[in-house]
Amino acid sequence: MPLPVLQPQLIRSNQKDEYYLNSLRSCANDIFHIFAGAKRWLEWKKEIELLADLTYFFLTTFSGYQTLGEEYVNIIQVDSSGQRVPSSTRRAVLIVLHICIPYLLDRGLNRLEQDLQAENERSWAPDHRHVSPGVSHWLQAAITALTEQQKKVLLQTTYILRQAISFLHRLHLGIFYLNGAFYHIAKRFTRITYLCVRGLFSDNAGLRRSYELLGKISLLQLALTVATEVNSYRQKQRARQEWKLHRNLPYSRNLSQDHSARSSKCILCLEERRHSTATPCGHLFCWECITEWCNTKAECPLCRETFQPHRLIYVRHYI
Repeated sequence: MPLPVLQPQLIRSNQKDEYYLNSLRSCANDIFHIFAGAKRWLEWKKEIELLADLTYFFLTTFSGYQTLGEEYVNIIQVDSSGQRVPSSTRRAVLIVLHICIPYLLDRGLNRLEQDLQAENERSWAPDHRHVSPGVSHWLQAAITALTEQQKKVLLQTTYILRQAISFLHRLHLGIFYLNGAFYHIAKRFTRITYLCVRGLFSDNAGLRRSYELLGKISLLQLALTVATEVNSYRQKQRARQEWKLHRNLPYSRNLSQDHSARSSKCILCLEERRHSTATPCGHLFCWECITEWCNTKAECPLCRETFQPHRLIYVRHYI
């Protein structure tokens, strides 16, 4: 008699599938590297791994068979009724959502970030040959037509999307620990669950409570992370408001400061520092330069030490 599946079985099944997927990706990469060379292998590495993943799931899930991980823990896929094997259409949608959509999202966001940064720096970013010329030219023309403010907003939006995707995965994992229903987001959308054909694990109430506790801790940690990010954003907005208040402060220096002025240049604008601002690591920049820098990179331009923008120190009486 089929039994309900517990969290350990789903986790072990996924780990086993990942093991075989990594082996298949490694073999595919080695073969492509031998026949096409290192340069082309580096350019098409992600596509090779995508093809390896699609091959694995086409030969198993789409063909109506268990994956090696599912076979290892003796579980089978069933649809939302819990009594039938999922249809081929449902299995195809599962593969697309699980394999293709994450690849397209990652590629699209990477390409958008590269073009935005290349436009800001007035130089071409690498890795342009993965997109057809028509799409490439259209995207570049669309970005060029944007104003500087729109480009900054779009770059920040791509960062927010990446954080949102990471947040969604962590939230889904916490929910999985609580109810043990769906380990992958794609299976939640397609409503594909599992049944155990031979019970290797007893329905242990203590085991369920352990995973529920883990789920609660995971969700609590996620809530604290979100609260920290929100607070950091507010601090950053406050820093911008403070800059607006101080940007028009009078600036003057006497002749006795000529010698020290030689070493008081901002490395970002290559001009004499205006309203000197210190990073936590001790380096000095113009207030406007370093706050603009922190809009895209929360790190020191000199030593690359990471910090939160609200930790910038405005030095009022320093040249």
